Amino acid sequence: MSEISFVAVRTFSDRIEAELAQSALQAAGIESMLRADDAGTLEPPLAMSNGITVMVRIEDAVAAGEVLALPPRRARRTSG
Repeated sequence: MSEISFVAVRTFSDRIEAELAQSALQAAGIESMLRADDAGTLEPPLAMSNGITVMVRIEDAVAAGEVLALPPRRARRTSG
């Protein structure tokens, strides 16, 4: 069985930002996971010291960095 290597692509100060980043990666077809020391979300203040890190497979790191570097898209208004 081969070993899968993961690498950190970005660290966020709160879980909401990290989950939004994870959603952006998922939309781009990049699998990711979050690493946080917050007692399984039971103690959110614990994550404040180290943040919440988004991890991806090492082969997806460059693409993930590009996705996370993109500015957020704004919804277009349609008339009608």
